[in-house]
Parts: sequence; structure tokens; C-alpha cells
Amino acid sequence: MTDLIATSRRWLIGGFAATLALMAGIQLNAQAIAGHNSNAPVNYAANRIELQDRQNRVVLSGNVVIEQAGLRLTAERTLVNYSDAGSLQIQRILATGGVNVRRGNEIASGNNAVYDFNRRIITLAGDVRLRRGGDTLNGGRLVIDLVSGVASVDGSASGSSSVAGETTTGDGGRVSGTFSVPEN
Repeated sequence: MTDLIATSRRWLIGGFAATLALMAGIQLNAQAIAGHNSNAPVNYAANRIELQDRQNRVVLSGNVVIEQAGLRLTAERTLVNYSDAGSLQIQRILATGGVNVRRGNEIASGNNAVYDFNRRIITLAGDVRLRRGGDTLNGGRLVIDLVSGVASVDGSASGSSSVAGETTTGDGGRVSGTFSVPEN
């Protein structure tokens, strides 16, 4: 999933050539994000699984690993909601406890995550960290739209209706990070 997680970034460093290179990289990454197949089969593994059939959900706990089309989500616990209209269809995955989402060379981490299959959106909240090579981005909430390929980072996780309980970051509600500058 690491290729799924590209973000728009502000450059604090001067240089027209560096800015153009960054914008080209964002455009290419946005196309990779939009290309994720969220209809692909979902594979999972965990130390424990509990099927709550009447509630149409599955609880996975202990070293949870969920994989889909090159995207890998790990967490301590996940709640998988599904619909059962003749065939099972995942509606949403709520992950808690040391959540990591990886695709390619990108990895995003946070306290909680929601993968909304209907809206094709992944939201991470609480001490969010995004790493791609030598670039880093820190914030309170990361929202990835798998249809458009747009990813956005907020300094605070407040205002997120899909991930509750996380309201601030360790950086006073601001987005911060580091960008690598290509050598000439």
C-alpha cells in the first residue's frame, strides 16, 4: 500500500527545479494510488479470529495481517464489517493498535485506521507518520482517496467522523516533515 499513500507536500526549500521534480513525482504517485484495485480478494491472518455472524462482522486479533493487491495492513486488532446478500462483501475494516499500511516503498502508520470499501477511502488517525524513501510526513490524520488518487494530511485528527478518539498530534496540531533534495 505504500505506493497508495502519496501526499501533496509543501516545499520549504527554494529552487524551481526541485519543485518541478517534486510535482512530477506527486502526479505519478497519484496515478498509482488511483490504480489500486479495491475489488481484489482480501487475504488475512491473525492469532485469533471471531466470527460474529448475527452482526455481520469478523474480529481479528493478535498480529493481524490483511493483504489486497499489493497493499498490506498490519495491526493488533481489526473489526471487519461485511454484508451478506447472497455473497459476502466487505464494507469496512477498522484497525486499531500500531496500524501500518504499506505499498511498495511507502509506509503509513497511525494509531487507528478505517478502510471504507464503499467509498474507496482509507483514513489513518492519531500520530500519523508517512515515509517514502528519505521523505517523511507527520500529522494527525491521513485520508487517501483510492478513486482520485488524492491523499491529504491534517495536523489534527479531530473532525474525522470515521476514526474516533484521536484528537491531537504530538506536534501541536501541525503537519511537519522532511523532503530529500536531489543532488545535481
